Amino acid sequence: MLLSVVIPVMNEQGNIQPLVARIAEALARVEHEVIFVDDGSNDRTVAEIERFATSNTRVLVLNRNYGQTTAMAAGIDAAHGELIVMLDGDMQNDPHDIPLMMERMREGDWDVVAGIRAKRKDGFLLRKLPSRLANWLIRRVTGVHISDYGCTLKLFKSDVAKNLGLYGELHRYIPVLASMYGARMTEMPVRHHARHAGVSKYGINRTLKVASDLMLMVFIRKYGQRPMHLFGTVGIVSFFAGCVLNVYMLFDKLMGASIGGRPLLFLGLLLTVVGIQLITTGFVADLIMRTYYESQNKKPYHIKKSTGV
Repeated sequence: MLLSVVIPVMNEQGNIQPLVARIAEALARVEHEVIFVDDGSNDRTVAEIERFATSNTRVLVLNRNYGQTTAMAAGIDAAHGELIVMLDGDMQNDPHDIPLMMERMREGDWDVVAGIRAKRKDGFLLRKLPSRLANWLIRRVTGVHISDYGCTLKLFKSDVAKNLGLYGELHRYIPVLASMYGARMTEMPVRHHARHAGVSKYGINRTLKVASDLMLMVFIRKYGQRPMHLFGTVGIVSFFAGCVLNVYMLFDKLMGASIGGRPLLFLGLLLTVVGIQLITTGFVADLIMRTYYESQNKKPYHIKKSTGV
């Protein structure tokens, strides 16, 4: 199997028939499979998939709504293709871009080709503006320079997709996860259409989720395998700053000053205790990381190619 098309859907019954037809038309010359992952729909989405499914279509029905990231992970785990492409189920991505992305991947032997939504058909205030700000912030904080983090249409080599480690709501940060894996990425403009049917599942309330997940991604990217470097460094600075203040307070006390109500005394004690706690947290985090790898026989690296004996 050359290509697996993974499509997470939830309450998209009106989009299934035209989406299946458009995929069949766009990939008529490509050996492929289509994997719909139903993420807890409460309408006729699954019935519509089964009604219009072709011989190369599979549907995974999750027992409840887990979220887009988990649905993507389930589809990736089930995929058999050498290449895996993620596609939205709302008809806003265009399947006709997939062969072009495959060609782009072959030309440069890329591991990931990410789409950039050209002439995006969404509202400016609630969708485009927050997206632009989020893209700028993610690029600055993570150092992974992808133009459109919010575009679902992305093509992966299978080994990259299956080692992304998707969970929670980290689908927004797939390029960061791919970069951590060591994937070579490029991007290209893709078409974007207005929603064909149904309603958007996104709103302005996801801003806080994006911000909190961004903090997590920065931690994982910089300190995921060495948490002691973060907690230990901050803890040591805090501990020694507290010790300096405590020594100063002790000197003042020996000189006859009253220090019982001095704010510096409380600050020194607080910094000392916080420093000890952070250093201890670093030890515990490092032990948890070692347990994670050793208990599951995981390796903190991935070998891309091996030659010779």
